[in-house]
Amino acid sequence: MHRTARVALGVTPGQRRRCFGLLRSAGDVWACVLEVNAWRRRRRDVPLSGYQQLCRELSASGPGTFAELDTTGARSVLRRFSDAWFAAAKRRSAGDASARFPRRRRGLVPVRWYHGTFTLDARRVRIPTARGGAPLWVRLAREVPYPAEQIRSITLLCEGGRLFLDVTAEVPVVVYPPGEGPDPARVAGVDLGIIHPYAVAGPDGEALLVSGRAIRAEHRMHLADTKARRRAVARRAPKPGQKGSRRWRQYRRRARLVEGRHRRRVRQAQHEAARTVVSCAVEQRVGVLHVGDPRGVLDIPAGRRHNLRLRQWQIGRLLQVLTDKATLAGITVRLVDERGTSSTCPACRRRVPKPRGRTLSCPHCAFSGHRDLVAAASIATRVPGGGSTTPTAVVLPEVVTHRRAGRHLPGAGRSPRDPRRPPRAPRGSVGPRRPAPPTDGESLAPTARIHNTHRKPGER
Repeated sequence: MHRTARVALGVTPGQRRRCFGLLRSAGDVWACVLEVNAWRRRRRDVPLSGYQQLCRELSASGPGTFAELDTTGARSVLRRFSDAWFAAAKRRSAGDASARFPRRRRGLVPVRWYHGTFTLDARRVRIPTARGGAPLWVRLAREVPYPAEQIRSITLLCEGGRLFLDVTAEVPVVVYPPGEGPDPARVAGVDLGIIHPYAVAGPDGEALLVSGRAIRAEHRMHLADTKARRRAVARRAPKPGQKGSRRWRQYRRRARLVEGRHRRRVRQAQHEAARTVVSCAVEQRVGVLHVGDPRGVLDIPAGRRHNLRLRQWQIGRLLQVLTDKATLAGITVRLVDERGTSSTCPACRRRVPKPRGRTLSCPHCAFSGHRDLVAAASIATRVPGGGSTTPTAVVLPEVVTHRRAGRHLPGAGRSPRDPRRPPRAPRGSVGPRRPAPPTDGESLAPTARIHNTHRKPGER
């Protein structure tokens, strides 16, 4: 199984300039393919989409066309374009009219090199360049988490103005001692959500709740911070068609840095949540995870704000991260229909009104339980392609374990308070504390000064 780790690069100004030159040259390769296909469309010819056809066009261009970018890096861009084109064609043939072919230019395009074309020496990597150029050695910010013999490719990319290297390695599936590995007969249900990214109901009445409130707070605070920065620079923003000033470029650079940091924080929290679920499944020897597939709600228009919440939920990434980690642990993941699991009583099988909070209460049989765990227990009984029915009895959880995802986020766990939040208002009086009254009854308050200006009749 292939796994990828993202490692930051520590580069000098000259190395940074050369790395960005490689990314811009890859963008030039992408733009050339778009231009060639545009010419062919105007001539009513078939567009170039196959990888072999694109490689022949690249060979015809000659050496030195794309600066320091070598042939292997340029072919990785062609592979990326071909995969995107055929993926869009497959979606359109399936009836998805929203699928679009790759026709947008990109300034910076990631470049990939495969095993045998690069050199990895501890925390130093030699990135391949065109023939005749000086070797490009860069330093990694941390050690690669995989042995050198397992690494299959590296990908140079830019995120938020910073350079990273995606290291892909072929990791073997975990091997367990006899009698301790996952049992395919033991099935657990997983319900995906926003407040709880993963709610797991095991086969023995053990449940796991992973809280995602820190992730939701990170999304909200990032949105509020972005709006505040946009309001602050709205007056000095350049008009359409004008070049930005140095101050505006600095603002844009800062915005890209903040955006990249936000994405990395959320991605790490999602990986932590998925790792918690897989670790719990391994402890319970669960061999199959039935995961409710809620992606159908993305096609339902629910208003501007709720649509933003659904996009920030990132359902596809949660499913992908959980599937990768479960496969590495030897656990099978199956997607099932989750319709009606959060609004059906598991005891009497009747529909109940959707609760406002996390507790599901049945007015027919007086059943009460956690809404997400009830849904996960119902999902565990369903089979792929079986529809929205619960064929067998539901095993309700009896022992619930609570975990939190995103302890590294500002304001979560033992980390300091999020600096983007306004300071808390002080409680109680802001004046000096008065001392306690003495036991003899004498007051410590200063003596009052009485000004008697009232005169009796006849007095001057």
